[in-house]
Amino acid sequence: MPLRLDSRDPGFPAAFDALVNARREADADVSRDVSAILKRVRAEGDGALADYTQRFDRHDLDASGWAIPAAERKAALAGIPNSLRDALELAANRIATYHEKQKPQDSDAVDSAGVRLGARWRPVDAAGLYVPGGRAAYPSSLLMNAIPARVAGVERLAMVTPTPDGVINPLVLAAADIAGVGEIWRVGGAQAIAALAYGTGRIAPVDVIVGPGNAWVAEAKRQLYGVVGIDMVAGPSEILVVADGQNDPEWIAADLLSQSEHDPTSQSILLTDDAAFADAVAAAVARQIPQLSTAAVARASWDANGAIILVPTLVEAMPLANALAPEHLELAVDDPDALFALVRHAGSVFLGRMTPEAVGDYVAGPNHVLPTGRRARFSSGLSVLDFMKRTSFLSLDRAAIGAIGPAAVSLAEAEGLPAHASSVARRLVS
Repeated sequence: MPLRLDSRDPGFPAAFDALVNARREADADVSRDVSAILKRVRAEGDGALADYTQRFDRHDLDASGWAIPAAERKAALAGIPNSLRDALELAANRIATYHEKQKPQDSDAVDSAGVRLGARWRPVDAAGLYVPGGRAAYPSSLLMNAIPARVAGVERLAMVTPTPDGVINPLVLAAADIAGVGEIWRVGGAQAIAALAYGTGRIAPVDVIVGPGNAWVAEAKRQLYGVVGIDMVAGPSEILVVADGQNDPEWIAADLLSQSEHDPTSQSILLTDDAAFADAVAAAVARQIPQLSTAAVARASWDANGAIILVPTLVEAMPLANALAPEHLELAVDDPDALFALVRHAGSVFLGRMTPEAVGDYVAGPNHVLPTGRRARFSSGLSVLDFMKRTSFLSLDRAAIGAIGPAAVSLAEAEGLPAHASSVARRLVS
């Protein structure tokens, strides 16, 4: 059964602290295994990829083909129902439109000392996209990861995905074609991350790697950060719903289950000021779970990680919400902006009764690749900026170096760096 808490109970602070700090990531220590895989791929390249693919995905890359050709992607797009193609294209267009507004502007100005300074933004040359091929084969995630890279101006986008027994979801191929992915390689797991980071005979290295994956994929990204950039180290999905008793409990139950069905380690939490409504939502969840094709996963997640928390007022709920720093935060009230003003930490916020988190997973526009595990305290969702880097620049003439150079000389001498001081001082007397 899910955890039930009341913020007015004497034991609440300790119980809530335990909820906030509970670890839901995979229990297995995969670090050593991943380290060995990365080392082998770096040393053996394509040979290691072929061996791991045969072992884990049960097919021969030389026989099935290392890369999926463009013609196969286009055939997949043409072969899906019109309704699905229209849905993918609607999502792609909305995602692109939203992310276009994130593109940063270059700056170039002269300050009061006569120094010209500014910054120039440029995309990385190549980005790698990991697309799961097991439990989570989500074309929506492919769009969310690939389109910001395209908007940023990345010229090369290389996708890696496991194809168990040589099979790939046609919707994933269709989404890749819509998103303009240039390369699709039939490799997955930590070995695919290593291939993107180090490069192999067939796969050229990239500059940034994004995309969701299992514990081995996440650990590979963590270990390779610094060799390449990464989006984030993501954990199990989570939702926090702040709702009053004026909501339909069936709606809120469905919202909670929309995350519970992802994985047994996902987490769904309700914060409410209405005890009767809390009971009604719990009953609705119990009714809805058996109706889901994902019932086993949803039930395991809800029973192990779900929580319903009663608070005196929803305003008093917001410090608790900030402590949880959820990936997804729904504010299901008549005046969500009043509560939104109190939000400090959340990956993405869904305002009002008619804004379920699930719409954000697909067609709303903002990115659904978001920080989990309280990481919203210090990080943000995937954006165009993850595929760009900023280069600062400055230019001084004689008057400008005369204005600020002496201070630089003083600081260099104070730090015991005479060559630094000399490189400035010589220009002051020339």
